[in-house]
Amino acid sequence: MAKLKSSFRNMFLSLSLICLTVAILLAQVNKMTAKPIADAKAMKLQNAISEVVPEFDNDPTAAAFMMPAGQGDSLLVYPAKKGDQIVGYALNTYSNNGFSGNIQVMVGFDMEHKIVNYSVLQHAETPGLGSKMSEWFRDVAKPSQSVVGRDLSKGALSVSKDGGDVDAITASTITSRAFLEAVNRAYEAYLGSKNATNGATPSNSTTSEPTQTDNHKGQDITSEEGGNNNE
Repeated sequence: MAKLKSSFRNMFLSLSLICLTVAILLAQVNKMTAKPIADAKAMKLQNAISEVVPEFDNDPTAAAFMMPAGQGDSLLVYPAKKGDQIVGYALNTYSNNGFSGNIQVMVGFDMEHKIVNYSVLQHAETPGLGSKMSEWFRDVAKPSQSVVGRDLSKGALSVSKDGGDVDAITASTITSRAFLEAVNRAYEAYLGSKNATNGATPSNSTTSEPTQTDNHKGQDITSEEGGNNNE
């Protein structure tokens, strides 16, 4: 077989063929993995909802709608029903004020304004410090730090350092404040959902992603979690 003459034209054709082949292979891989990835995300969402609301028999994701949460924010709300009766709401809430930025939390309420449970969906907090929020605030054996069962109609949650009655994660006050901010934001949307729907989905319902707004840009953050302003 004759060797191709080395020239710009031949090199260009060879590189083009390689790029085309790689592009086709990547497209095929993406096509094969798209559905499993989507299914995994849907399962994660369903599991998070199941963790945070009373027992239900409907599909909350199919009935999801957006609800304002104050200050221009809107959150995705998942109504949980038992028969024809709403038994609680799961809310996909957030804060942009974590030590490492955005945190995403699923918070569930019953119909008596009480927190049933929560599930941390996403965060980038420091391992061993802020990351403890995944369990810290639902340790019912330590009522001074647990938010489970708290009635938010009695007032917003805040850490004891700020005059509240929730013990912050040790050496992670910034993370704790952000977590409680997300919970309080969820409660605002819960109130709107409870007052507006009365068992029916609002006419402006949608499944678009919630708007995220940073409402605490002035917060002082140290360069290292566990520093003076995070204790």
